[in-house]
Amino acid sequence: MVVTALRNETQTLIDVLKTLPTTLTPRLKAYTDGACSGNPGPGGWGAVLHYQGLEQDLSGGEAQTTNNRMEMSAAIGVLEALPHPAHIDLYTDSQYLRDGITLWMTNWKKNGWRTSDKKPVKNKDLWLRLDELAAQHQVVWHWIKGHSGHPENERADALARNAIIAQHVNRMG
Repeated sequence: MVVTALRNETQTLIDVLKTLPTTLTPRLKAYTDGACSGNPGPGGWGAVLHYQGLEQDLSGGEAQTTNNRMEMSAAIGVLEALPHPAHIDLYTDSQYLRDGITLWMTNWKKNGWRTSDKKPVKNKDLWLRLDELAAQHQVVWHWIKGHSGHPENERADALARNAIIAQHVNRMG
């Protein structure tokens, strides 16, 4: 099935995915980024989704968080938004995120969520959620260098920074 256009201006890429038969596993690309004003401090995350020529931006934030939590939240936000299992190439500029999910998590689980030096794994709540969501999809994790002019990474970064601004505005009420 090839989707060539949105049915109307208010229909999103996620809306299109909801209409696909559950027997079809769509292949998507997602570019994610997280940012923090202070670390910890107000944070935001952004993601740019691509499917068959369609694009959708996602973003969110928290009033008090860290950069690593926002990097992870961007990936979680993408996977939570998908209505059905998908093949997804997820691009991040966070080695912490990519290495955590692809290299370290297996040992953390074996070691009772402790690092190799026996300390508790930071952000365990998000790692657990990410692991649960990733298991529902076929995710290939890619690292790309941040702030290197990659258009989708720059757009995800802008979404994350705008989400920080929204956190500041919300605090001022």
